[in-house]
Amino acid sequence: MMHSGISQASEYDDPPGLREKAEYLLREWVNLYHSAAAGRDSTKAFSAFVGQMHQQGILKTDDLITRFFRLCTEMCVEISYRAQAEQQHNPAANPTMIRAKCYHNLDAFVRLIALLVKHSGEATNTVTKINLLNKVLGIVVGVLLQDHDVRQSEFQQLPYHRIFIMLLLELNAPEHVLETINFQTLTAFCNTFHILRPTKAPGFVYAWLELISHRIFIARMLAHTPQQKGWPMYAQLLIDLFKYLAPFLRNVELTKPMQILYKGTLRVLLVLLHDFPEFLCDYHYGFCDVIPPNCIQLRNLILSAFPRNMRLPDPFTPNLKVDMLSEINIAPRILTNFTGVMPPQFKKDLDSYLKTRSPVTFLSDLRSNLQVSNEPGNRYNLQLINALVLYVGTQAIAHIHNKGSTPSMSTITHSAHMDIFQNLAVDLDTEGRYLFLNAIANQLRYPNSHTHYFSCTMLYLFAEANTEAIQEQITRVLLERLIVNRPHPWGLLITFIELIKNPAFKFWNHEFVHCAPEIEKLFQSVAQCCMGQRQAQQVMEGTGAS
Repeated sequence: MMHSGISQASEYDDPPGLREKAEYLLREWVNLYHSAAAGRDSTKAFSAFVGQMHQQGILKTDDLITRFFRLCTEMCVEISYRAQAEQQHNPAANPTMIRAKCYHNLDAFVRLIALLVKHSGEATNTVTKINLLNKVLGIVVGVLLQDHDVRQSEFQQLPYHRIFIMLLLELNAPEHVLETINFQTLTAFCNTFHILRPTKAPGFVYAWLELISHRIFIARMLAHTPQQKGWPMYAQLLIDLFKYLAPFLRNVELTKPMQILYKGTLRVLLVLLHDFPEFLCDYHYGFCDVIPPNCIQLRNLILSAFPRNMRLPDPFTPNLKVDMLSEINIAPRILTNFTGVMPPQFKKDLDSYLKTRSPVTFLSDLRSNLQVSNEPGNRYNLQLINALVLYVGTQAIAHIHNKGSTPSMSTITHSAHMDIFQNLAVDLDTEGRYLFLNAIANQLRYPNSHTHYFSCTMLYLFAEANTEAIQEQITRVLLERLIVNRPHPWGLLITFIELIKNPAFKFWNHEFVHCAPEIEKLFQSVAQCCMGQRQAQQVMEGTGAS
């Protein structure tokens, strides 16, 4: 229905006189809507107006209704453009008055759509109502996309933003007839916003972000819809946002408009972290998969989420026994199909290697399977590296549990799983290893079995590294996530504290810790933040730090 509405938005061969009829009816409706006799929620005005629509023959066929909505949308948008042009010609004009002039028609049009959706078909016939809503949303989307292509930098977001936000609010009012179609209504809006994602309509991006982060929309999607049915749809919209931001953030091309969008994105994530942390927990993998590796703060916000019913143990507690925590053997929920990116033959060989350590060529072919080009910065298939790391890790945890053990520095060793990780640490070049270590660090979150296993793995790779370059890169991956503003993921903190505190790792003896006075100072200040000044001093002095 929505796609037919989009395609019909560009059909102009209207029957003679239809435009004039639509213009007359729209004017009549706007006057009725704003009149004192309109009645509560414009119900009286609507009854009178439906009679006029019948009289003009607009309700005869679906095609005429569709054309009527398209013409009304175009006229409301045109009125907005004219009003905003006034402001450009007359800078002294009051912007509030200009907006009010635009809203005068737009709000009336939205109320008409909402009333037609509510009253179409029988009271119990939800299909007719949703079909009409999808059709209208499709028409507005089609008009927007065409306008966006034609006007380009002259495109104005205001009329479309107003239509969508007011319609969203109208159709989420606490009325029985609307509650019965609420999930289908939200699905229709999610589909609309996905079609209008920033990569498709960059000129609409600010309005789009405002729409998907509106408190009513977030609450309906993540809190009120039963059985978390709204979660995957909302996750897709955030992925749409991250995918648009990714190339700008990857190349650090933050012009003023992009900085505003980035700050807006951080604010949305802070709201989600505060109000819906479980949502970020469940979809962390899918989000981190599309966020560039250099976006440390953005990723930390997602990875710092933990379930509201959990009390996080203080990572700075002296002699904290992580393996004794009750939550440490519970697997977190991951609602992303992360193995979907693995080519079938690769997955088959991987499963075979994990079970039997054959084919013997699996390890030697691994790097070439992960590499996609020779272009620096884009050599590797990042999604495949992320999937490989999490899949091997989850299989390793299951393997250890099947033997009646739990992950620890001694139980994770001498296995096909660790062979793969050690091979990647040694065989990959600097770029590939950085992506691989980041994939591990993305699993260092709140107390759970994945955090515990990957924390042990990171420390084991450090201890067993055959060159200082690997140890330096492990340190870099952990440190760069700690020197940005808070919040910092719990698992990241406990891993780094263990690394710098446990004499077995001889951390303070490494050359890279002392390679320059400012680097040494940085390590010392991070150690003091992590352990307190006195304990940090003891650790640094006790292991030969200057």
